Amino acid sequence: MRIAAICLSALFLTGGAQSAEQGCDGYPAPCVRDFAIPYPAMSTMSGDMRGSTHELTFNRKDGKTLWITAPMYDSIVEVAMDGAMNFHPMPAGSMPHGISFDSAGRLYASLEGAGAVAEIDPASGAIKRQIAVNADPHGLGIGPDGKTVWFTGKSKNTVGRILGDGMVLNFPLRTVDALPIYIAAGRDGHMWFTELTGNKIGRVTAGGEISEFKIPTEDSRPIAIVQDPSAYAMWFSEEAGNKVGRIDAQGVITEFDVPKSQVNSILAGLAFDAAGNLWVQQYVNQNKPEPEGPDFIIRIGKSILKAKPGDALDITTFEVPTRKTVMHRIVQGPDMNMWFTELKADRFGRVVLKDGRHARSASTSP
Repeated sequence: MRIAAICLSALFLTGGAQSAEQGCDGYPAPCVRDFAIPYPAMSTMSGDMRGSTHELTFNRKDGKTLWITAPMYDSIVEVAMDGAMNFHPMPAGSMPHGISFDSAGRLYASLEGAGAVAEIDPASGAIKRQIAVNADPHGLGIGPDGKTVWFTGKSKNTVGRILGDGMVLNFPLRTVDALPIYIAAGRDGHMWFTELTGNKIGRVTAGGEISEFKIPTEDSRPIAIVQDPSAYAMWFSEEAGNKVGRIDAQGVITEFDVPKSQVNSILAGLAFDAAGNLWVQQYVNQNKPEPEGPDFIIRIGKSILKAKPGDALDITTFEVPTRKTVMHRIVQGPDMNMWFTELKADRFGRVVLKDGRHARSASTSP
């Protein structure tokens, strides 16, 4: 089933009508725009049940659209750079969460509620096959070989991989109740993942050998993890620690403070752009919503790649038009701008890096 495209120019951005193609309206770039997503299932849900805009990705081979998961709506949304949206319904109760393309352009999503990983046809949005994984798959990543699908078993306390023939291997973590969240490939040929309540960064080899590295900051709640643009290292965000961290191939962790906008601000996703700048989401913790305040996208200049603890960092903050967002994920998109999701606001946004213009080629950074 494919629901007809809805053009974003018919929706509204905080402050007035806005098309996703518009830039900064005469103001200097970068600037931030965000847009509401009118999920078809939204009208049938009570207000306190709404708010479920999670992961986003695109095909780095030749993709022209973003793909966004919405677990509570059992839906995946495809967003074109001109703002047109297609809604692809998933099975009832399947709760799609993690999503990623492999190097051949095959699209996979973790169906957390169904205990499965699905291969999805990018042309139609239909499920081509569904693989039971004996876990509640949350995060999803593609291995260094460009084709092996990996996932985190959030409540099962495992990470797992799907072999080419569909066989599933699950690997238990030594840390009890670690709550593994996101998983991503490293340049060292291994997969790296975050342990939200275990307060560790994990590494797993293709054979299932797991190593865990304790984060110096206590109760930091590591969330997202991404590959360094050029070095054998990974970078991660600390939700509660309000820091970004770097872990090298030997497991040595270096942390950098991110200035807090207010006492109850926390971090969400992070991503590098093609120039090597690090972008991170910061929002007011809605579990401790007072005092109220704005949410931000923060750019940390590429000097952080060589920085040592205590070095001054080049930090620029960009206020998001919407409040109470509960940010979730950020990525450099096909147009070379930074795109992000706002989980509770059911919106996605874009940091326009060059006013009114879109790059011709997609980002090749991890």
